[in-house]
Amino acid sequence: MLRRTLAGLAATLLLSGAVAGCSGETGDDFAGTTEGEHVARFVQQPWADLVVETRIAMQILDKLGYRTSTQEVSVPLAAEALSTGQADAYLGNWWPSQKETFQPILDAGRVEVTGTILTGTEYAPAVPGYVTEQLGITSLADLDAHGDKFGREILGIEPGSPGNTTIRNAIKADAYGLGDWKLTASSTEAMLAEVERRAAKKQPVAFLGWSPHWMTIQWKLNFLEDPEKVWPGAGQIRVLTRSGLAGEDANLKAFLSQIAVDTATASRWIDQVDKDKQKPEDIAAAWISANPDTVRTWLVGVTTASGEPAADAVLES
Repeated sequence: MLRRTLAGLAATLLLSGAVAGCSGETGDDFAGTTEGEHVARFVQQPWADLVVETRIAMQILDKLGYRTSTQEVSVPLAAEALSTGQADAYLGNWWPSQKETFQPILDAGRVEVTGTILTGTEYAPAVPGYVTEQLGITSLADLDAHGDKFGREILGIEPGSPGNTTIRNAIKADAYGLGDWKLTASSTEAMLAEVERRAAKKQPVAFLGWSPHWMTIQWKLNFLEDPEKVWPGAGQIRVLTRSGLAGEDANLKAFLSQIAVDTATASRWIDQVDKDKQKPEDIAAAWISANPDTVRTWLVGVTTASGEPAADAVLES
């Protein structure tokens, strides 16, 4: 099995400067492996639903005898880690919004689409409902006429996010007359806090929005129309795995291919993390316990590391 050492990965991370932090239940780093060991190494961003999904997968795999870890990194570094074999899986491939980042390594066969976790997503520049009511803004084409009211600014999320890049490219190309606007990148948490601050005063604000998320309800969000088609949008969230995983651990790939949730469930996880301040690992454990039928569908044909039926090990332990 071809895997880089932890030291090699650390050098890559230092060179990229793209690490946002790290988390893990059985390991905080990209773990190395020993012969015959069952390992599942995930990458993630600090998006509440993705963090909970990753924790659920890790807790299930822990019960199957795997050694699991997850690393919190930027989207480009997640792509790099998968394509170079430093990570095994990513449960947060928003598609097609991340197409520019992942399509080259998908075409090269270094990363594979293993499953679809969720369909029916939205991901685009947006404004709160009160902004549409005040200014009549429903489209990206409406923004520039009211530029002064927005400070000619669109709020973004983590640096390196494909969504940020797309907005910057649109500004650079002067799409919709936005050439004198700017994209302000920050963390997801900081962006939402700033929107909340402005929304409390009913101030105009444009920002990178997505669904499922509580923001769509709290601010009666309007995703802006895109008549010039500069925005790729998003329709689904996919599972990606490194090339070669099927040949080395078909059992792990089978499990990852069967993970799926609905938008209501994902939204509830986001509320629990962001609003109720619950720990993702606690949400994950409670969800597994409360949803045995769904867990069984994820484990059809899957076994423990020692070859026993997976569902028995997870649901009867």
